[in-house]
Amino acid sequence: MWESLGEFMQNNPWVGWAGAGVLLAAAELISMDFVLVMLALGVFGGALGAAAGLPFVLSLLVSIVISVGLLGVLRPNLVARFHGGPELVTGHAALVGGTAVVLDEVTDMAGTVRLSGEIWTARAYDPHERIEPGTKVRVFEIDGATAVVHPD
Repeated sequence: MWESLGEFMQNNPWVGWAGAGVLLAAAELISMDFVLVMLALGVFGGALGAAAGLPFVLSLLVSIVISVGLLGVLRPNLVARFHGGPELVTGHAALVGGTAVVLDEVTDMAGTVRLSGEIWTARAYDPHERIEPGTKVRVFEIDGATAVVHPD
């Protein structure tokens, strides 16, 4: 049995290459680092070379060139795409840019607004501005517990 398997592998070296590629691709599912999948694709390139009748050394060279090329060119783009994303803004920073409604007149010294369903102390961004109750305003920044606002 082992003799026939060895003879089969000598006559069909691409099967060994493809098997190694499948193992590397399966291991990538555990690591999720996009390294093993690049190596697997390189090994599949070696399998194609072996299936085309290339000697082992040339199939190995094809595999190395493809793997290194993918690791250097494709992997950085994939990592940036999958591991990046929009930043999660929480806390007071999430309120900046939002809209509020003036409850009590807002000046450069005092006032109140309804912001995200809560009542906040507020002051006008422009020190010479007075904002009347009922006016929609935009939050310019949060300074401690005070919303700095300007008319929308």
